[in-house]
Amino acid sequence: MPDMPPKLAEIVDEFTSAPREVVLEMLLEFSDAVPPLPGDLAGHEGMEQVPECQTAFFLKASVRPDKTVATWFDCPPEAPTTRAFAGILSEGLEGATIDEILAVPDDLYARMGLGQAISPLRIRGGAAILARLKRQVRDQAG
Repeated sequence: MPDMPPKLAEIVDEFTSAPREVVLEMLLEFSDAVPPLPGDLAGHEGMEQVPECQTAFFLKASVRPDKTVATWFDCPPEAPTTRAFAGILSEGLEGATIDEILAVPDDLYARMGLGQAISPLRIRGGAAILARLKRQVRDQAG
C-alpha cells in the first residue's frame, strides 16, 4: 500500500515539528489557502455536506481518467479551524492518486498533533471530512 501523498506528508511533518504555540497560526494560514469553488459548484451543486461538522462544510472528489483525484471544499471563513482542514487537504492532496488518498491515515489530524491545539469535536469533524472524501474516491474508483 502506498504512503500518503508527498505534499500531505510534508504538511504533517511541518505540524508535528512545530512548537505548540505556532500550530494555531499555521492552521489559520491553511484556512486562507482554500481555493474558490468553480462556477459549476456554486450553491454546492453536486457537493456532499459533512453533517458531523458544526459548521456547514461541503466537499466533492472527482477521479480523473489518469486516476488522480480533484478535490473541492467549501466552508465559511467564520470557521477558520474547520476551513483549515479543507486547506490542508486541498494543498496536500493536489495531484494525488486514488491509492495515495485511500492510504491517508484516518487519524491524520491526531497524527499532526492537532489534539493539543483544538477541541476533540473539531478533530472528529476533520476525521469525518476525510472519511467522506475517501468514500467518494472509493465509490468512483469502483
